[in-house]
Amino acid sequence: MSKVPITVEGADALRDELKHLKNIERPRITKAIAEARAHGDLKENAEYHAAKEEQGLSEARVRDIESKLSNAQVIDVKSMPASDKVIFGATVVLYDIETEARVTYRIVGEDEADITKGMVSYSSPMARAIIGKRESDEVEVKAPGGSKEFEILEVRYI
Repeated sequence: MSKVPITVEGADALRDELKHLKNIERPRITKAIAEARAHGDLKENAEYHAAKEEQGLSEARVRDIESKLSNAQVIDVKSMPASDKVIFGATVVLYDIETEARVTYRIVGEDEADITKGMVSYSSPMARAIIGKRESDEVEVKAPGGSKEFEILEVRYI
């Protein structure tokens, strides 16, 4: 499997979630299973079945995070030489030519993407259109909702 890019912050968030699942959730769920077992008949014990289901979901998430971290290529954009070229991890200020609005996006890994926070996945139509471009370039973004034109006003490595 090829390496998947992720920012330092994204990798740290995954590590924190993994630590929480292993050190807090796993013991809590194990305790809940033990308490439910103490109630007797497991066939009709809803608390037991609920705790076992929660355990399965939690362990699946642990495996998912461990897999993502093992296949991650952590990229620290702050350590890269400043440039006006858009790369993974860069924060880009764009000017929407049609609406005359300014928008700011940071190009991040797929698990980190959150449009409400201005973080777009490197595989999104927006990121694919601007990666490799430079300040003052005009780009056309072909998205499911139609094409839009932007001018790249600023590229920051923060």
